[in-house]
Amino acid sequence: MNTYVLVHGAWYGGWCWAHVARQLRDAGHEVHTPTLSGLGEHAVPGAARVDLRTHVGDVGNLLIEHDLEDVVLVGHSYAGLVVREVADTLSDRVKELVLVDAWAGADGESLDSLAPAFFKDWVDSATSDGLIAVPPASSVGVVEPELAAWVEARLRPQPRLTFSQPTMLRGAVDTIPCRAIVCTPGGPMPFAEIAKGFGWPITEIESGHDVMTLAPDQLAGLL
Repeated sequence: MNTYVLVHGAWYGGWCWAHVARQLRDAGHEVHTPTLSGLGEHAVPGAARVDLRTHVGDVGNLLIEHDLEDVVLVGHSYAGLVVREVADTLSDRVKELVLVDAWAGADGESLDSLAPAFFKDWVDSATSDGLIAVPPASSVGVVEPELAAWVEARLRPQPRLTFSQPTMLRGAVDTIPCRAIVCTPGGPMPFAEIAKGFGWPITEIESGHDVMTLAPDQLAGLL
């Protein structure tokens, strides 16, 4: 059996993995679904000070405090940057990385530097007091009204520094097996191109970007 740590993307919280986590636990796996600082139930005054390094610390501390080893570390979207840095720092505790429709870069890159210009422009226009406003659920493929309402009620503004702070990698992450799960048909974000650039095996899943809520059973089966 595996030990999974499932890390959510921007604006989300650990809640988004509920259905996937249930499937994995029913299969006998140990599953952790942390909520990153400033988001979900951790959305508190002062969240604008949260940066990428804060989120790396959130996940890294979870691995250390729970003494987790041989971890399958899964990152969705923005969390691709988080889990790669965690794995680089705690490579002895991570046996595999799985990036789900996720951002990833080399040392010194950030989501800002990786994202298309139109997305960066939107982020800048949507930022106020250091927080990026919540986008509509439809932007990540959630269009069914009841599900969209459920998702949007739980989204929280994203700290802007998490997108602008460069990732810090020493190279240990590149020794850990990594594979990518990419949603199809692909949208405007270059998730497939990023995975191909790193040479990772790619598995496609027919779903919008919010695959954890749109296709949880299929995603759990791929993990």
